[in-house]
Amino acid sequence: MTKEIKKPSFILAMIPIIVLVGLLFFNVKIYGEDATYGSNQIALIVTTAVASIIGLSLGFKWNHLEGGIVKSITSALPAILILLLIGALAGTWMISGIVPTMIYYGLEILNPKVFLVAACIVSAIVSMATGSSWSTIATVGLALIGVGDALGFSLPMVAGAIISGAYFGDKMSPLSDTTNLAPAMAGTDLFTHIRYMAFTTIPSIVITLIIFLILGFTIETKSDAANVQSILDTIQAKFYISPVLLLVPGIVIFLIVKKVSAVPALLIGTLLGAVAAIIFQPGIIESVSGVQGNYAYASYKTSVDSMFGSISVLEDGNEMQRLLSTRGMEGMMNTIWLIVCAMAFGGVMEACGLLQKITSTVVSIAKSTGSLIATTASTCVFFNATASDQYLAIVVPGRMFADTYRDRGLAPENLSRTLEDSGTVTSVLFPWNTCGAAQSSILHVATGEYWMYCFFNLISPVMTVLFGYLNIKIRRFEPSEIAENKAANLFVDDSL
Repeated sequence: MTKEIKKPSFILAMIPIIVLVGLLFFNVKIYGEDATYGSNQIALIVTTAVASIIGLSLGFKWNHLEGGIVKSITSALPAILILLLIGALAGTWMISGIVPTMIYYGLEILNPKVFLVAACIVSAIVSMATGSSWSTIATVGLALIGVGDALGFSLPMVAGAIISGAYFGDKMSPLSDTTNLAPAMAGTDLFTHIRYMAFTTIPSIVITLIIFLILGFTIETKSDAANVQSILDTIQAKFYISPVLLLVPGIVIFLIVKKVSAVPALLIGTLLGAVAAIIFQPGIIESVSGVQGNYAYASYKTSVDSMFGSISVLEDGNEMQRLLSTRGMEGMMNTIWLIVCAMAFGGVMEACGLLQKITSTVVSIAKSTGSLIATTASTCVFFNATASDQYLAIVVPGRMFADTYRDRGLAPENLSRTLEDSGTVTSVLFPWNTCGAAQSSILHVATGEYWMYCFFNLISPVMTVLFGYLNIKIRRFEPSEIAENKAANLFVDDSL
């Protein structure tokens, strides 16, 4: 006889969340910024076990829960592949002189007073052109973090500027996967979604740029002209610096704009970086490999080493060593471990209905339009924190709220905008989310250190909730649209 599946209560569904929050709190207290290097992974594994025990007590078979884990981790595999390739790309772009060239020209051009604003704007432009915050941060972001470090800025602050700009571009680009996913979940078209999203997104980025401009003119950096010149001299002494090297990132950006998938585009960029190193940086090739007299052997060894392992082109103890070093694929393994553990937790929570119970309870509380939008935004943030994936933070709330918005006479672009204003941008604020884990690894800045400077990501969900409560740009169905939707059986509530 088949065992009956019980429905979880709200309190029961919240137990794994409470345990997770408690463990993460203790981890931060005990391990500080090193919490993501093992202790948070253990916390996620423990809470996965807690959620599994609850699922078994509800009548689910272990095979069902295991299937949820596998499905969830499988959904993260593209992100894991991209992370590995970003590690390899960072390695070959360092030994080829591509990143040093970006840093060199950036130091010559950018004024420290406007650097944070410039970093945000450059990241926004590249991200809008490519439709990818990840690719933007992995390419120009790497160079900008180096420039910021050389200018004496706080690295978390620079990371916040880069991420703010990258996620603005990601949101507003028609090439972005999340920008296409949100209207698909809500039931509207892409360009209506983008136009409607501009009402909240543009004020958010304007406020962000003003904050960074104020910070740039008020904070004191540790650098001076002599220090910057010393960095420029060191880079020029070690590398061949030329605009020709910028052709490689230009090709990668072109491929992404042409909608080439991220994996092949990054692989091509990695291999081109290795080729550029062999052609333009023979001194680096020989010094990193330690091989003399056999350039083919030295080239192969240095290229492969840079893709999978740690590479530094300067001697130990040099104050610029961190600026001119990379960790390759090896440096991404801790992040991948974190992602796998996080997706396992999210998979079990979804498989036994705990996430659905929590969110359905929250939906029942929302009565007004403002509270409905606030509930939607909170649910997206909740899924980013618990399911650890920005796609789930868009898909699940999108499915949950679509009927409710229609039943209340609200056009679907209200929902799609809220999904992006809160689901897309807040994913990078959690260290165990795929986005937060990835960007902290790429920029070498802990999520717990940079999140407070991601002003755009923090302002966006507040802005969309504010628009909801103030009834600004909240489009409602016209009577004719209501009649059409009723005829198509899209409305559940006949009172409309």
